[in-house]
Amino acid sequence: MIGFNSELSGKTDDKSEYSDIIRQVIPEDIIEYGMIPEMVGRLPVITTLSALDEQALIDILTKPKNALVRQYQRFFEMENAELEFTDGALHALAKKALQRDTGARALRAIAEELMVDLMYQLPEEPKPAKYVITQDIVEGNADLATAKHKKTRKESA
Repeated sequence: MIGFNSELSGKTDDKSEYSDIIRQVIPEDIIEYGMIPEMVGRLPVITTLSALDEQALIDILTKPKNALVRQYQRFFEMENAELEFTDGALHALAKKALQRDTGARALRAIAEELMVDLMYQLPEEPKPAKYVITQDIVEGNADLATAKHKKTRKESA
């Protein structure tokens, strides 16, 4: 493309564009912004943070040792219940977090809003049980009561 905005023709996401620009910051830019040179000289490394995308938020939900999904699964194990999040549910949680535009902190808030009622009802529920959180539940199209599935108990003869 020739003309105005020709360099930006491939860019459609403002957040990724901002991340690309901010990655190019050098100490002179910080001084020009208003920080005193003595302070900038004492900064050993200047680094930036990129905006999180949907896949990064899903990784935050599932991969760390103390991931949010694992924490909830552990809570349910304490009550002799099993919890499972479908891939669609994880994607829906990440999309909601992106809409709030507060980064990974939004994940905990959204999960708390989703799970708080079930967590309070869990001790009185019959055991053992299995709960499957789906995309419809996260989006509010289905009731959280539909998450419960009977778990078959294996008994010896």
